[in-house]
Amino acid sequence: MLRENNQILQRIHQGWDLGLTVAAFISAYGIKQYLLPEPWRGLSREPNYYTLLLLCIIIWYVVFRFSGIYRPYRRRPFSSIFLNVLRSVAVCVMLMVVMLFLIKEQTVSRIFLGLFVGLDVTLLVGSKWLLYTLLQNLRKRGYNFRNVLIVGRGQRAEEISRSIEQQRGAGFRVMGCLSAGEGVDDEGGVKPDNGEQKRPGGDGGGGPEDGEIGLGHAGGVCVPVIGDIADIERLLTEHVVDELVFAEPLRNIPNAGEYIHTAEQMGVLVHIMPEWGLRRLGLTPRMGTLQIEALFGLPTLVLNTTPDHNPFIELKNIFDFIASGLGLLACALPFGIIAIAIRLSSSGPVFYKQERVGQNGRRFTLYKFRTMIDGADQIQTDLLDKNESDGPVFKIRNDPRVTPWVGAFLRKTSLDELPQLINVFVGHMSLVGPRPPLPEEIVKYGKDQRRRLSMKPGITCLWQITPRRNDLSFKEWIKLDLEYIDNWSLWLDFKILAKTAWVVVTGQGR
Repeated sequence: MLRENNQILQRIHQGWDLGLTVAAFISAYGIKQYLLPEPWRGLSREPNYYTLLLLCIIIWYVVFRFSGIYRPYRRRPFSSIFLNVLRSVAVCVMLMVVMLFLIKEQTVSRIFLGLFVGLDVTLLVGSKWLLYTLLQNLRKRGYNFRNVLIVGRGQRAEEISRSIEQQRGAGFRVMGCLSAGEGVDDEGGVKPDNGEQKRPGGDGGGGPEDGEIGLGHAGGVCVPVIGDIADIERLLTEHVVDELVFAEPLRNIPNAGEYIHTAEQMGVLVHIMPEWGLRRLGLTPRMGTLQIEALFGLPTLVLNTTPDHNPFIELKNIFDFIASGLGLLACALPFGIIAIAIRLSSSGPVFYKQERVGQNGRRFTLYKFRTMIDGADQIQTDLLDKNESDGPVFKIRNDPRVTPWVGAFLRKTSLDELPQLINVFVGHMSLVGPRPPLPEEIVKYGKDQRRRLSMKPGITCLWQITPRRNDLSFKEWIKLDLEYIDNWSLWLDFKILAKTAWVVVTGQGR
């Protein structure tokens, strides 16, 4: 019988993935060297691609080893496996780019790297899809299944059985359920036990083969009662039980801890369905998602309305750190030129520093190139009657405080925002995210508007790339930020960055 989580099979699986990665590397090399049309065909002798291949093998091995990519497939949908592969390869590529930067190797072909990554992802995802499909077909035919015994009966036991039956490819079979005896029901009343039981072995005929007992009926709705919770040690000893599910609230089961400890001693995997009281509360999230998460070792039910728990958020943070660091290095010369231009055009400091509000209300100092006269904040009160925004923000066209020529140019090209790469590098901001508001602005926010603070603020956002953005109302601006939060993805970030580059090039800022 197959065992996916067997250590030997896991090592074979990892070796297979490394082999596919090597095959992708060699194929990409051959395509770039011999098959692409001119002028893209060919590779230089530098760097040494054998050394680069060795570096890839080491990075891929380490990242794949600790990425969770080899966890058993039976409890995961293929979409989760697919995303895990993409995330792991993305981390590998970023680490490789960082290593190449550190060793000052800049001659690696970008086309080669693109071919290699594309082929690697295709081969890895394709092989895992074939393995996933093969395992599902084997389980549907009765191979490599796990027997599940449910403690409790009634609606909860039926829901578990129905869910298992609907996902037969996962390889689980419900043996039946155990009566938990008298206890307090979900509404606080006394729950009777009518004593109906069906002992292992059915109606007197021989019991099922291979240790199976009383499989649930088709559809997973009618779950036979095959014993009492007091019989658990005998049942676990005499029959093949792989996993035990406590559907009944533990407060309803006398000496529940002893029964759980018995299963633990006998090496049976135990699942406990927490009694959250959601049905009694009638809680249905309006915009978030519910998920179970450990908090300091304690199980909690999480209502999440932000992408913070999305696994790709880590990639976003890594990308922000690397991109902002490289951006600061690349912008060293432009920074110097802009600084000189500001000092020559008007009196005052080069940088404008202002307190802003970041994720969940954290305050930080935001950096920009100064585009206004020194002391512009002090005369803002004299211009409040000219404010064109209908919300708590302050926006006016042809602001008289903007310094001529240099200030106007920096604003039009959005180059005044470049110092915020410092904020991104130290972790106050992200490249893409809702713009950070002023402390006095958030005091006027409504409850729904404060949700824009639930994600790290950014240098650019959907509002920044919207045509005639300054004509939008404050509510429309907030709506764009919440739309970004609710639909966040790495792909959306890349699209916003690409469109932002176009806005800067065409001088659409203000």
